[in-house]
Amino acid sequence: MTLKRTYGILMLSLMGIALLCPAGAVAQRYHSGGGTERKKLVVTIVVDQLRSEQLELMRSRLTSRGFNRLLNGGAYIENMRFDIPSPDAASSTAIIFTGTYPNVNGIPSQNVYNTQTRSEEAVLTDRTQIGNFTKENFSPAALKVSTVADELRATDELSSVHAIAADPQVALIMAGHAGNSAFWISDANGNWASTAYYKLVPPIVSQRNHNNPLSARIDTMEWRPSMPLISYVDLPESKKYIPFSYRFPKSDINRYRKVKCSPIGNKEVTDLAIDYINSLFLGRHSATDMLNIAYTVADYPYADEEDTRVETQDAYLRLDEQLARLLDAIDSSVGLKNALIVLTSTGYYVDASIPDERLRIPTGEFFPERALSLLNLYLMALYGNGQWVDTYYDKTFFLDRNLIKENGLDLAQVRAKSCEFLRQMTGVNAAYTFEEVLNNPSTEVTRRMHRSMVHSLAADIFIEVYPGWKIVENTVGKKQPPKVNIVRYNAISTPCFIMADGITPQRVTHAVDATALAPTMARLMHITPPNAAQAAPIPLQ
Repeated sequence: MTLKRTYGILMLSLMGIALLCPAGAVAQRYHSGGGTERKKLVVTIVVDQLRSEQLELMRSRLTSRGFNRLLNGGAYIENMRFDIPSPDAASSTAIIFTGTYPNVNGIPSQNVYNTQTRSEEAVLTDRTQIGNFTKENFSPAALKVSTVADELRATDELSSVHAIAADPQVALIMAGHAGNSAFWISDANGNWASTAYYKLVPPIVSQRNHNNPLSARIDTMEWRPSMPLISYVDLPESKKYIPFSYRFPKSDINRYRKVKCSPIGNKEVTDLAIDYINSLFLGRHSATDMLNIAYTVADYPYADEEDTRVETQDAYLRLDEQLARLLDAIDSSVGLKNALIVLTSTGYYVDASIPDERLRIPTGEFFPERALSLLNLYLMALYGNGQWVDTYYDKTFFLDRNLIKENGLDLAQVRAKSCEFLRQMTGVNAAYTFEEVLNNPSTEVTRRMHRSMVHSLAADIFIEVYPGWKIVENTVGKKQPPKVNIVRYNAISTPCFIMADGITPQRVTHAVDATALAPTMARLMHITPPNAAQAAPIPLQ
C-alpha cells in the first residue's frame, strides 16, 4: 500500500468519525468541566443575603454534610459580584438565572412604583392570572428574556423544571417562563400557593395543603437557639445570658410573614423539596430535571432587639442542617455524582441596626415628604400652579408627566431643573436625571444605575443620600409610625458553590460577575445559555 493511499484511507476514516459525532462534541468534552455526561438532576439553591464572612466565622460549628460538603467538594467562589446599586432577592435571582442585568431582563427590584395606579406593587404582579391556593396574582411575564430553566426545557421538553421558595417572585423567576411548577408560602393563609400560569399542581402539594397545612401547626412552632449561647461565636457578654424566643400565635396577623423570614420557613421549603424529589422521581427520567430552591439567612426583621447576632448565627446553623437533609435526599435518590449542585448568595446584605449615638458617627435625617413639597413649590414658582411632583419612591422622584405634557413643557428640562434643586438639599449627596442615567452614564455610579434601570418603570430623578443618614418616611398625616431606613453600603463578600462530578475542589478568590453564573450552568448542563447572557463561563478545573 502506497503512502498516498494510506493517507487517503486515514482521512476518510477521520471524516466518518466526524460525521458520526455531534457538532462540537469534541470541543464540548474539552471545555465543559464536570464530566461529559448530562446530569440527571440539577439543583440550584439561592440563599438570600448569604455572606462569605459569616460562613467562615461559623465554619467550625457547621456539620460535615451541609455547607462543608460544598466547601470541600467543589468550586467555592468567595465573591459573586452583583454590580447594581441596590440588589434585592428578586433582582439578584433574575441576574442569576438570566445572566444579564435588570436593564435587559426587566426585573429592577422586588417592588416597583406603578405610575398608572400611582401605587407600589410587586414587580411580577399580573392581574390576568388567578392564583392556586391564594388570591395573589402573579406571573413571570415581566421577565423579558429567557432563563437557564427555559433553555433546559427548550433543549428537551421531557425535562421538568420546578421551583420552591417562601417568596412568590423568587419562585416564579426560578421557574421561568417554561417551568412546570412554582410554589411559595402564602402570606394570607400559609398555603403552598402558585399561579394558574403554571399548569402542574403536584399531588404532594395538594396533600400538604389539605392534610398537613402550616395554618394547623404554626401556633405550636417556636424558634429558640439550637445550642447554648456560650457556644456561639464572638458574642459580647451581654448576649450570652438571655436566649431569644419567637412564637407565631394565630392571633398575629403577620405570623406567616414572620415564619417565612425565620429558619422554620427554610425547613418548610426543604420538606417540600424532598417531597418533590421523591414523589416526582426527579432525576430518574431519560431527560435532565431541574429543582430550584430558595432560602434566607437575612437578619430577622421581627427581632426583639436591634443586635441580631445570635439569631443570624442560629439561622446559619439551622440552614446547614437543611442543606444536609437536602443533599442526603439527592444522594439517596439519584446519587450526588449524577447531580449538579449550585448554591449562590443574592449578593447583598441589609444591616438595619441603628448605630449607637455614643459612637458619634456623623448622621442626619432626610425627610422625603418635605423634599417633595419643597420641590413642588419650586416647580410651581417656575411653571405655575399644579402638583408637578407625583411621588417619592425609594430614593427617586416621579414627576407628573401628563401635567408637564399638557402644559407644553420639555420633560427633560423639567427634570434638569428638579435635579439642580434637589442637589442643594441637606443630606443629598448627588442627584441624577433620567437622561443622565439612561443616555450618558459617565461615572461608575451612573453606569451601575444604568444596569439597574428598566425604561418603562424608571423614575425621573434619582438621588443619593449620605451614608449614615436616616431616611424618615410616613411623617405627614399618616397613622403608621415613621419608617426609618439607615443609608449604609455594606462591602461584603457573597459566596457561590458549584459541585458536580468532574469539578476539582478549588477556591476562587477574585470577584466574579454574577452574570457569568448562568452561562457556566448552561455549559455544565450542555444546553444553550439564556438568550441575553453575554459573559464567558467561569473557568473551572
